[in-house]
Amino acid sequence: MGGSYELVRTDDAAGHVLDLEAGRCAAVYPKGGGGGGGGIAPPPVPSPPSSPASARQRLVSLDVFRGITVLLMILVDDAGAFLPAINHSPWDGVTLADFVMPFFLFIVGVALALAYKRVPNKLEATRKAILRALKLFCVGLVLQGGFFHGVRSLTFGIDMEKIRLMGILQRIAIAYIVTALCEIWLKGDDDVDSGFDLLKRNRYQLFIGLIVMITYMGFLYGTYVPDWEYRISVPGSTEKSFFVKCSVRGDTGPGCNAVGMIDRKILGIQHLYCRPVYARSKQCSINSPQNGPLRPDAPSWCQAPFDPEGLLSSVMAIVTCLIGLQYGHVIVHFQKHKERIMKWLIPSFSMLILAFSLDFFGMHMNKPLYTVSYALATAGAAGLLFAGIYALVDMYGHRRPTAVMEWMGTHALMIYVLIACNILPIFIHGFYWREPKNNLLRLIGVGA
Repeated sequence: MGGSYELVRTDDAAGHVLDLEAGRCAAVYPKGGGGGGGGIAPPPVPSPPSSPASARQRLVSLDVFRGITVLLMILVDDAGAFLPAINHSPWDGVTLADFVMPFFLFIVGVALALAYKRVPNKLEATRKAILRALKLFCVGLVLQGGFFHGVRSLTFGIDMEKIRLMGILQRIAIAYIVTALCEIWLKGDDDVDSGFDLLKRNRYQLFIGLIVMITYMGFLYGTYVPDWEYRISVPGSTEKSFFVKCSVRGDTGPGCNAVGMIDRKILGIQHLYCRPVYARSKQCSINSPQNGPLRPDAPSWCQAPFDPEGLLSSVMAIVTCLIGLQYGHVIVHFQKHKERIMKWLIPSFSMLILAFSLDFFGMHMNKPLYTVSYALATAGAAGLLFAGIYALVDMYGHRRPTAVMEWMGTHALMIYVLIACNILPIFIHGFYWREPKNNLLRLIGVGA
């Protein structure tokens, strides 16, 4: 892959393109046809031959941060079933696994600030951004839509009437395109000499984030959720119907929230995730917080499909990406390490304090709903972690201890597709001796 994030002055770079496969920003000449992708090699960038001030320095910390997030994702996916403390929270509350998605969104925002440092042609940049978002969305449909049937199955294919429409990459694509358009079209041209100047320069982006947040809260707490019914296939019978009594407004419980209702109305319940996280809650599972048999008195909504990456919750995900964008602006406009770190630490601690205050007063942190308190808490944590990694790697130059994380960060999408989405195990499973059960995965104990 060509290039990485470059800490260069504006007049040193020929152009900036975001490589979605590696999620990196490279100082390269735009290639015709629209897209960043693999195999782009950056040509030499003109710069004064012997000027120390113009020497380019990679922003390694962002790759390391992404690599840590990838490792965290693999850890919680593989070990979450055995260690409930790190698995996704069944509903309210935040665990280690619940930081993965916001961290990725935050990283995308930071990357976009560097990728669109200079935008000579806004229409062309918009076209390429839309194209990249569509590619990412389509990849997500294939990987998480149900096309692959799991490590233990050699079959594939999906009934289009039941394909899951939303997912992790689809959410990232939505947040990416909105944030990219904000950076392309709503970036001011004011001079930046202080933090206030930076806020003033990006005031329209901040206004969009505020509008998105208010719109989300209006839908979550103001939408009336009527009673509803769903059907699922049950072993030994064709279908079983369940009736969920709601008739409420502003409920944030698993069965009667506006997030689930909007997904059922717009996407259709047959296109939602069929293994909802709340099935592990105390109301539903005997073995809570792990999966287990339903309690005898389990509520009727316990088996209802619910998409943790649904439409309304993805609206709030845009806010996380916009926050990351503002952290990226600090890199672009401020040159001193300590100045950058201070401008990251202050908003990070502020968001954490506000998040815990909201949670204390009843607006609980909730990953499936992507509540405001959850968005602020995870963005604040991301800002603190990024500042710490930046100080360690880019400020003090300790790259050797983080070399593995850096490599994982520069190959994040490949690792996600092959490992997290089980494409590599499925591929290996396809080679067997006489019977499908006699395969290498069985030998090493994977998917057995």
